[in-house]
Amino acid sequence: MTPPPGWYPDPHAPHLQRWWDGTAWTEHRRAPEAPTGPVPPPPGGGTGRAKAVALIAAGAVLVAAIVTGAVVLSGDDGDGAETRTAPTSTPPATTGPPEPTPETSTSEPSADDPAVVEDQLNGVTFPLLDGWVRPQHVAQDDVVMTTDGTYDCPGGVGLCRHGLVFSRTVTANEEKSPEALAKADIKDAADEAYDRDKLGRELYGGIESHQLVRSGPIAVAGRAGYLVRWRVRTAEGPGGYVQSLVFPSSVGTESPVLVRYVFDAGEDGPPLADMDRITKGIRPFGDADTGGGVGSSIGPPD
Repeated sequence: MTPPPGWYPDPHAPHLQRWWDGTAWTEHRRAPEAPTGPVPPPPGGGTGRAKAVALIAAGAVLVAAIVTGAVVLSGDDGDGAETRTAPTSTPPATTGPPEPTPETSTSEPSADDPAVVEDQLNGVTFPLLDGWVRPQHVAQDDVVMTTDGTYDCPGGVGLCRHGLVFSRTVTANEEKSPEALAKADIKDAADEAYDRDKLGRELYGGIESHQLVRSGPIAVAGRAGYLVRWRVRTAEGPGGYVQSLVFPSSVGTESPVLVRYVFDAGEDGPPLADMDRITKGIRPFGDADTGGGVGSSIGPPD
């Protein structure tokens, strides 16, 4: 933006003022105290008093020219060309106090909130115990939690995890009995965990034998469920434990919910007691204290 028309210090004669027409300098000049208007400058000379006033005015104009940056010297290249620089009326920038720096939040999740994993499809939550994490970079479907970290599978191919928990809805058949479904699923659970994966690889060298460790009715989230647990021995590594747990869902059509547990045996595997802790901690959505219901009188199997 250019300054509006008016009298400004002459860039080439700071003791005079020159008329700026809004776009360029004109040839009209005047002394600082001359009457306003685009009139030619008065001739030189005058009394000593007038000269003194003129010198004082010229000094004031010079200071103003320096402050506003309107004085522009001709180049030193000797061509004598005039630089037609517009007068500046931009006020000097002011420096205020520095802006306050936003503080970094140091708040953390409340320790009073229990760590849980949600299975929204089946309307239940699972307790996230120490050593367990939410699934990340897991190829299997329906995984709700895993132990932290991976290791090289004993069979020499792929990466394995010491513990996994799956949750899915049973829709493959019309069977509704938790006992029948759990007994039918346990072999599939063992094969998928310790025999061959979906690519046909024997991550543990294959299953050599299995042993029934535990079975029976159990209350899960206030519902009457049933579980079956096997100890599986493999050709490579310490083998592990698999468990199939089935109970009716508390939402929708109350379709059976199947929860599978896969725990490596040996000192590197998760505590076997975590199976019972996780099962006991399964709750319906919005009811962290549910322990009653139709299965509340059913104790854990021996």
